Amino acid sequence: MKPDLVTIRDLHVTLGGNAILKGVNAVLARGKITALIGLNGAGKSTLLRALVKEVPYTGCIEFHCGHDHSRPNPEHVGYVPQSLRIEANLPLTVYDLFALALQRRPLFLGATRPVRERMAQLLERVNALHLLHQPVEKLSGGELQRVLLALAMEPQPELLLLDEPAAGIDFKEGEKFYDLIAGLNRETGATILLVSHDTNVVDRMAHHVLCLKDGRIACQGPPREIVNERMLEQIFGSHKGFYDHHHPHIHPEK
Repeated sequence: MKPDLVTIRDLHVTLGGNAILKGVNAVLARGKITALIGLNGAGKSTLLRALVKEVPYTGCIEFHCGHDHSRPNPEHVGYVPQSLRIEANLPLTVYDLFALALQRRPLFLGATRPVRERMAQLLERVNALHLLHQPVEKLSGGELQRVLLALAMEPQPELLLLDEPAAGIDFKEGEKFYDLIAGLNRETGATILLVSHDTNVVDRMAHHVLCLKDGRIACQGPPREIVNERMLEQIFGSHKGFYDHHHPHIHPEK
């Protein structure tokens, strides 16, 4: 089996007449956590959106996964965006959200027993079962991200894309959330591409780091080589746009 899950070659994305990605070349190693770092506007979110075909692109994105390995398509890609806009006047509960996502049956008929059981399993996996009947618009940032992560795990993804998943979450909750992500990687073997501005999170969680600058991969390598003051300043300048919470470094198994 090929050790790389995704190969990206000469990827270009132009939106509104502006070149966002300008020839990105990268690979995502199977079963590993890859961190994507870069200044605001470097194209990080656009790269994730290209992987789920939300934006037009030229170049090649090849998935070496799925049961039929003759087809360069993923079995399943889970995606947790940086934010989700919920209309305040839409009376949608977490239960409703899962029912809409997990079955074709009309919502007014309720969820079937197997679907209710699957809801419970997914939410319990991210320590959020207590949120099942809460209105989505009333959830805190951390609660909503847990719900979205649970949804992204159905069906079991081969690739999980996380766009600054702890943005807007306080530090303590953010640590718990990232620990949860690392646990999912260990337990399921899902390949994860994680966008983060927190160098400490990148250093202690990631197996590999991609540095995106001006729409191109400026550097890449293991966290110990990339996440240090000298290297980050060399790549991104004195205004790196990153922050460090200064908590203990716990490196993943390489």
